[in-house]
Amino acid sequence: MISLADLAAIREKMKDKVVIREGSAQTRVVVGMATCGIAAGARPVLNAFSEGVNKEGLTDKITVTQTGCIGICQYEPVVEIYEDGKDKTTYVKLTAEKAERIIKEHLIGGKVVAEYTIGAIEK
Repeated sequence: MISLADLAAIREKMKDKVVIREGSAQTRVVVGMATCGIAAGARPVLNAFSEGVNKEGLTDKITVTQTGCIGICQYEPVVEIYEDGKDKTTYVKLTAEKAERIIKEHLIGGKVVAEYTIGAIEK
């Protein structure tokens, strides 16, 4: 049986991850987590974005969240990035490693990683 102190410790440990997923920052990272996305490997992608944003100290600027089916199952895992005043960027066929690159180059550096976008796949 878990004690109240154990539960409090678990709550504190997970607090940063929950805040990231529930925040209302100017930039939103939305990971498709329907059955198709999960089957294609979206959970490690979601975790990589959550952990990377937290590690970089960007939780006040970037919200990482999940959604159901985005509607392009053949391109899963799919991540959409919404930035204030800019068009949505749709990344497809992602992995945790690709998520790390997107964090560094797009979310921190401001440059879209074009070869991971849906536009690059459809050519």
